[in-house]
Formats: sequence, structure tokens, C-alpha cells
Amino acid sequence: RHRLWDQRDARRALPAEALARLAAGVTASEARHSGEIRICVEAGLPLSYLWRGASARARALAMFGKLRVWDTEHNNGVLIYLLLADRRIEVLADRGLMQKLDDADHWEKLVGQLSQHLTQSNMQQGLQTAIEHIGALLQKHYPLLKGQINANELPDSIVLI
Repeated sequence: RHRLWDQRDARRALPAEALARLAAGVTASEARHSGEIRICVEAGLPLSYLWRGASARARALAMFGKLRVWDTEHNNGVLIYLLLADRRIEVLADRGLMQKLDDADHWEKLVGQLSQHLTQSNMQQGLQTAIEHIGALLQKHYPLLKGQINANELPDSIVLI
């Protein structure tokens, strides 16, 4: 199944105008807090992951590092990872934000909401809702002070693989 999916499938799921709107949503969200949000949509796992039986979570962890989500001043980056071939969603937050959360089910609720949108073939709306939800969480724990501007440590663009 993974070998049948490629970047064209990811582009069909999120055409250029959807990517632009989502990136603008990330930019708008980051204007209200010091956190960083990255979104990665991958069509199928690479062959090396398939050979060793690695999970979508393992790939999300690898992309968390590769996209440098861990490399923010306040350790408050969040990655939303979608694996289209398996219809898997992983949301990973850096240690700074995780230390501030007391609800262990927080990410599961977000994944459930996003999954519902994906089931209805509304990926863009689901991702936009996830951006808003994560943005509100980051704004609560990492608000910008009056006159402060987010340094935008990571790109706001959506990564399609």
C-alpha cells in the first residue's frame, strides 16, 4: 500500500491553495504566541521503514527531528504528522509544552477531531481546526508579551512528502 502512494497523492489531498491557506493559518497562530507549529503530510512510508516494520509514530519522531521541531528556544514546537497510506495521525509536542500539560488525553482528543475531518475527506478544515486548537494551547502557556513578536524559528509552510 505504501509503495502505491507518492507525493502526487499528498498534493491531490492538499492542493496549492489549501497549502497556502494552512501556512497562513500557522503564521496567524504564531503571531499570538512564541510556539512553533509544523505540519508534515506523507503519502507512504519510505522503504527502509517498511523493511524494518517501523510505525507511523516512529516516522513522526524522525520527522520531528529532521524538521527541527525540537530546536526552539522554549522547547515549545508541535508537529502534526499525517501518514496517508495508513490514515494515521501523530501529534508530537516538545518537552517544554508537555511539562505544562496536565491532561494526558489532550492529544488523543485532537487526533480524534482531526481524524473525523479526514474521514469526511475534509483534510484542510481538519488541519485548520488542529492549528487553531494547538495555537490556543500555545497562547495559553506561551503568550507573547505586549509589543513582543514571535521570532518564527521554523518555516510555516506545510511539508509534503
